[in-house]
Amino acid sequence: MAESAAGSEPGAATPPSGRSPVAVAEDLLVACKLGEPTAAHEAALADATDADLRPVRNDRRTALAFWINCYNAGTQLLLETHPERYDSPLRMLRFFLAPAITVAGTDLPLDRIENGLLRGGRSKYGLGYLPKVLVTGFERRYRLVDCDPRIHFALNCGAESCPPIRAYEPARIDDQLDIATRSYLDATVEYDPDAGTVAVPRVFLWFRGDFGGGAGIREFLRAHGAIPADAAPRIRHRSWDWSKAAGKFVE
Repeated sequence: MAESAAGSEPGAATPPSGRSPVAVAEDLLVACKLGEPTAAHEAALADATDADLRPVRNDRRTALAFWINCYNAGTQLLLETHPERYDSPLRMLRFFLAPAITVAGTDLPLDRIENGLLRGGRSKYGLGYLPKVLVTGFERRYRLVDCDPRIHFALNCGAESCPPIRAYEPARIDDQLDIATRSYLDATVEYDPDAGTVAVPRVFLWFRGDFGGGAGIREFLRAHGAIPADAAPRIRHRSWDWSKAAGKFVE
């Protein structure tokens, strides 16, 4: 991966003038994938104005694509510049609460992008049922109204168990999230009709409330073809592999 904004080099590629922050976030993610310079893209996001971000505030599809791309790019940037934070026993503090990306002059940790913005201000504690207590003005302004649980199959925090990364586009976001969700569930869900159980990724436990509890989880699994339409199995949660896996992109 190339230089970050803090270590930009003369002659680093500059995105074309007039590019929207949404397009810049996508370009940043692609640059992370290809190992191209990221400094100009990072700087453009940092310099974005509230007016530039109006589509992110006003349109659900734009907000989803933008913040997912920012989160996944931020993960890759942090893994490149501060891998020791991920390797730390205090990963939940040192990695997830460290500034990962700057948008409109505001340093954003991964925790804030996921819980404060994409999940609509829900706490990471309480299995997804509790509101976030400490909410910033930036979060109030830019957070989504509702949590779309499909984000959990699009966000990559650097762990081996995370889903692969793709660049999301506002015009295609719902189709892309459906594809990402089905692909991840196909690879991770194990349904045993004889035992009447289904083993699911641990995100269904950590964010149980995002899916609407046990009944909501089963309905979600049915809707995405992970269990038969008439199945109502007991839910078992699989362990999570936290082994570091940078650069896990969809080919």
